[in-house]
Amino acid sequence: MRILLTGGTGFIGKALAGALHARGDAVVVVSRRAAAGGLRGRGEGSVGWDAVEEEAERCDAVVHLAGEPLADARWTPERLERIRSSRVDTTLRLARAIAAAGRRPRVLVSASAVGLYGMRRDDVVCDEQTAAGDDVLARLGVAWEAAADPARAVGVRVAHPRIGVVLGKGGALAKMVGPFRWFVGGPVGDGTQWVSWIHVKDAVRALLFLVDREDLAGPVNLVAPAPVTMNDLAHALGRVLGRPAAFRVPAVALRLAFGDGLAELLLTGQRVAPRRLEEAGFAFDYPALDGALADLL
Repeated sequence: MRILLTGGTGFIGKALAGALHARGDAVVVVSRRAAAGGLRGRGEGSVGWDAVEEEAERCDAVVHLAGEPLADARWTPERLERIRSSRVDTTLRLARAIAAAGRRPRVLVSASAVGLYGMRRDDVVCDEQTAAGDDVLARLGVAWEAAADPARAVGVRVAHPRIGVVLGKGGALAKMVGPFRWFVGGPVGDGTQWVSWIHVKDAVRALLFLVDREDLAGPVNLVAPAPVTMNDLAHALGRVLGRPAAFRVPAVALRLAFGDGLAELLLTGQRVAPRRLEEAGFAFDYPALDGALADLL
């Protein structure tokens, strides 16, 4: 297949591009800094956003992972607008390109996030039937998924992987490991918030699953079947690294350092179940946290 991939230079996107190459697919990466070239003889390379309308006519599937990072800086109004635009506006552009194409791709796999369920402090298990929350991230998630409606309206299968915390060599795990290596690691806040995580290898396998499975459309939670609390995550990291997990980061310090908005993201979470993946027969290679961390660290 020929796959149009956005976010292909990011943490998850690079891993997905490698997996697509490995199975023989041709990958065209959409990048703001498009480079010529690619792998010779397979029609691969990178294109700018100004070429997505043309590429929508030529590809068999579109995987849309692009989005400004959430946790890299304070949530000023300007930053929140960049976060929104990088998700909602780009999705709408791709969906309109697909709808207008003479030859349309078979599927649009358009990323979403478990933040759609809201920044929660309860123990409620969220599956794909759970209603969206009503905070800034939840409203973003609803708009992000709705932006794919033009592709849905013309009969293209649209799947929304609602992605949790992806554990890999980069991303959130890299930020967590540093303090532990210096013996100052520990939970964030009171540690009771839920972390719905997934190993990057399982995340990539699940994305491929969504590309290939013609019966899967709509929201699909991309999380492991065993979410953990922040306390559990910190102590598991300590066990794997042979370090204590005694240095708790207080909520007040997070609010001073990052502002109320981003601090609230770090101090809350969601307890999410991968119901639709499991019902479809997807088998996780890393269903439990200790095994995932042992593999990665």
